[in-house]
Amino acid sequence: MSLESKIMEALKEAMKAKDTIALDSLRAIKSAILLAKTEAKAGDTISEDEEIKLLQRLVKQRKESADLYQKQGREDLAAPELAQAEIISKFLPEQLSEEKVEALIKEIVARVGASSMKDMGKVMGEASKELSGKADGKLIASIVKKVLS
Repeated sequence: MSLESKIMEALKEAMKAKDTIALDSLRAIKSAILLAKTEAKAGDTISEDEEIKLLQRLVKQRKESADLYQKQGREDLAAPELAQAEIISKFLPEQLSEEKVEALIKEIVARVGASSMKDMGKVMGEASKELSGKADGKLIASIVKKVLS
């Protein structure tokens, strides 16, 4: 089942349950997918990798907004953003644990032959390709720094 059909099913369920936060989240995903499809390069379909990147971007936007609201003391606005991020995250592949990410990065460091922070670019390039959709970019970067230093 494609992401779009999963979203449509979840949208119907949210409508029946009258769950406004889920509705807002799912409509945002649907809108983003439609926008991605209408771009000149995309044609009629988007790849699974593009879907994952799109969902990650939506989750990141929600979390950043919630963080901003919390810094301003607006918990009433932060809570729905975090709830939406949680709902959107359900459609992402399961994220790897920090320990698994660290183990994979150590393998990449050994494979690439990196020895110092000068090699961070090489390691990040490989790690980003390998862990795309499975781990957050900030987590990958912090672990690469930790392993190389």
